[in-house]
Amino acid sequence: MSNETGSRARQRIQALLDGGSFVEIGAGVTARSTDFNLTQKPTPSDGVITGYGVIDGGLVYVYSQDASVLGGSMGEMHAGKIVNLYKLAMKTGAPVIGLLDCAGLRLEEAADALHGFGQIYLAQTEASGVIPQITGIFGMCGGGMALIPALTDFTLMEEEGKLFVNSPNALAGNIDSKCDTASAAFQAEEAGLVDFAGSEEQVLAQMRRLFTLLPANNEDDMSYAECGDDLNRVIPDLASCVSDPALMLPRISDSQIYFEVKPDYGKDMVTALIQLGGSTVGAVANRSVLYDAQGNESEKYDGVLSARGARKAAEFIEFCDAFSIPVVSFTNVKNYKATKCSEANMAKAAAKMVYAFANATTPKVNVITGYAYGTAALAMNSKAIGADLVYAWPEAKVGMMDSKSAAKILYGDQGSEVIREKGQEYDRLQNSLEAAVRRGYVDTVFEPENTRKYLIGALEMLFSKRESRPDKKHGTV
Repeated sequence: MSNETGSRARQRIQALLDGGSFVEIGAGVTARSTDFNLTQKPTPSDGVITGYGVIDGGLVYVYSQDASVLGGSMGEMHAGKIVNLYKLAMKTGAPVIGLLDCAGLRLEEAADALHGFGQIYLAQTEASGVIPQITGIFGMCGGGMALIPALTDFTLMEEEGKLFVNSPNALAGNIDSKCDTASAAFQAEEAGLVDFAGSEEQVLAQMRRLFTLLPANNEDDMSYAECGDDLNRVIPDLASCVSDPALMLPRISDSQIYFEVKPDYGKDMVTALIQLGGSTVGAVANRSVLYDAQGNESEKYDGVLSARGARKAAEFIEFCDAFSIPVVSFTNVKNYKATKCSEANMAKAAAKMVYAFANATTPKVNVITGYAYGTAALAMNSKAIGADLVYAWPEAKVGMMDSKSAAKILYGDQGSEVIREKGQEYDRLQNSLEAAVRRGYVDTVFEPENTRKYLIGALEMLFSKRESRPDKKHGTV
């Protein structure tokens, strides 16, 4: 029986859950295979501790792999315990959190272990969109194990952990000292799989924060939570934060509650969970400038939409829609990113974001905070693709493109003075917020400082929203 308090797997559970709330399931399970003298090796709990407890009073199912037992390797009974936990979670409608630290497939049980992997994949697939799934990676998570966090909704990773399908040294022309593709930094910044990376203590603390912002299941109504913040709070400095939503969104949220998703990937797009009027809301916002901790400009994005940013947004919107979490977008975009690498993925990624916004039936509100030019702006939850309400700040620019560029296209052979005059005319006629309001593309214009109360009012009005889509098995985008 693996009941020693010193087990790292058990300590992680204790740090994650409310004190004294963990109840173990299947503590007496051990490996049943007899091949390769496996019976002579102790396998307490078959290398994974499973059970349930509470976080901030909410029920959650947890499994934690024990690297001290055969390296935490995945065997038949090990996999069966995880699958059983998923079955319980689906019956009771509660989230599953997995704490991974695994040497991979248990070679002594090859066929049975491999089948067990597949059963976990199936359980995760069936649970997707029904209950939230969160994964924490501590130590190793390689090969087929890497698919497990990829099948969950959120992945958090201890900064010394390793996540890979193929190890860095198995990649042609690469070694880990050249590019550590298994590192938390690579998986967060380049792969976009990891939502947060930090120390073990930080990962567990962030898991607790994230859990409190999520519904228990796809039928859970979180709209009745108390809000200790002023619903009509005015935010005088909000307009000064428009370029970096990571500064703007906490100011809008109840008591500055803010959880950014994938902050190191596709940084031109910010996706975050906030709270408005006591309810969790998904925020999707264009970023033109990234500020560092000292308040200095760290990176600039020129108001463009990148393939990575669009892909990140699409995945986040689909998650929010699955759990009926309202989505609020903040549009400030001029064009698509124009690089060879981006062009290889841009159309498909932008299309996925358009599809995610258009297909979502959860309440959708858009606020134009700066530029809203061309089809890049259309993709950002515009009225044309199904936004329930579109708001704008008074200085917003809505139109096809920058007026100077448009004038150059239309009057490029008529001299600089004509281009200047026609640019001003184009700006007045085609990039006019007033024209967008007259045509119904923008519903209301208000001062930035009133953003919070308008959003809360809109979401209260949309609370009972019901919308259906054409009858079909599923889309194919």
